[in-house]
Amino acid sequence: MHTIKIFLFIVPLVISSRIDTDNSPLDSISSEPKSRFAMLDDVKILANGLLQLGHGLKDFVHKTKGQINDIFQKLNIFDQSFYDLSLQTNEIREEEKELRRTTSKLRVRNEEVKNMSLELNSKLENLLEEKTVLQQKVSTLEEQLMNLLQSQPGPQEHPEVTSLKSFVEQQDNSIKDLLQTVEEQYKQLSQQHSQIKEIENQLRKTGIQEPTENSLSSKSRAPRTTPPLQLNETKNIEQDDLPADCSAIYNRGEHTSGVYAIRTSNSQVFNVYCDTQSGSPWTLIQHRKDGSQDFNETWENYKNGFGRFDGEFWLGLEKIYAIVQQSNYILRLELQDWKDSKHYVEYSLRLGSHETNYTLHLAKTAGNVPEALPEHGDLMFSTWDHRAKGQLYCPESYAGGWWWYDVCGENNLNGKYNKPRAKSKPDRRRGIYWRSQNGKLHSIKSSKIMIQPTDLESFE
Repeated sequence: MHTIKIFLFIVPLVISSRIDTDNSPLDSISSEPKSRFAMLDDVKILANGLLQLGHGLKDFVHKTKGQINDIFQKLNIFDQSFYDLSLQTNEIREEEKELRRTTSKLRVRNEEVKNMSLELNSKLENLLEEKTVLQQKVSTLEEQLMNLLQSQPGPQEHPEVTSLKSFVEQQDNSIKDLLQTVEEQYKQLSQQHSQIKEIENQLRKTGIQEPTENSLSSKSRAPRTTPPLQLNETKNIEQDDLPADCSAIYNRGEHTSGVYAIRTSNSQVFNVYCDTQSGSPWTLIQHRKDGSQDFNETWENYKNGFGRFDGEFWLGLEKIYAIVQQSNYILRLELQDWKDSKHYVEYSLRLGSHETNYTLHLAKTAGNVPEALPEHGDLMFSTWDHRAKGQLYCPESYAGGWWWYDVCGENNLNGKYNKPRAKSKPDRRRGIYWRSQNGKLHSIKSSKIMIQPTDLESFE
């Protein structure tokens, strides 16, 4: 622009100089012939001005070109940002659709639970009414029986009355069992209903328009509703001659492996599996063999027991504690790897109560498995929903409830059941395994954890 201004200033000067030359005195005109071309100085001045003008225009063009390039770069950045924003918008819309579908399914499930609850309530009311009617009939029959017995004593003289009384008692027991089953089912349905309500509340708090990762991850681990250990309770609590453990059953002449009812010293009655394959009686507290049972259970299920005696199972921490409090016991691990090589190890043990997270203290006595479990240390039991103090996040990282020490990565026989070479190394670390002295992990095909009193004659 400055160059243009200079040029505009120079041109009038050149023109004015030409005019002055043309208006010179007559004598000069007559003496010198008039020139048809401009003066050389004027041409130089004009050329210099044009040159400067050209340089100015060139600089202006370069600057304008640079500004245009900047504008195009900003437009490209804006286009890319707009494209990324459109992709994020599409992802949010897909997540919104998925959340809407999930919410619809939950609502349908909630309605089903409500209907089932109403049906159970109606059935329960009908059963209660039938129970009331039966109780009235039983009372009437008992009065008639009392009258008959008072008028004609002697149980052998009235077999019909005795048969009728036993039939009434059986019916009453059947009704009680049915009521208990209905109540348990109703509790499970109520628990599922509360879980669905909690998930719906989390969805409402999160908001459908702006779903977050935390709201989705909060649903990943809802409380499990796995049924407790099958055949682990017995109704025959009036028997006073039940043995205290499998060694007592063995001493009475029962040398066959199977399920037996025992009564511990605290009068608790439950079923156990007695293993006599080694020629010695052992009470089996854990069995893994095929992965049919998920061992990533809650604290409550590990406390009470789960699984099936004819498959994979965990007896229950409370039952184990009730047994080992009766005497001094040995803990035995039997392991079989995928090459069908068998190993075992035995420890003397002390087990704490619920208040201590069932702390286990071991001292090795025999076996060919080095460092299967840490010795001379307090091992506290933890699950994913009940973490003992100082346990870091071992159950979360390695799956399954277990007696952990102060660090993770130790042996875990309640982990996920993995077949060999079917998973990556991190997945194998979450499976059932034991670590040798050189740090190598040995994947386990089957495992048994058993207990036996040190004095096999103590319960005779």
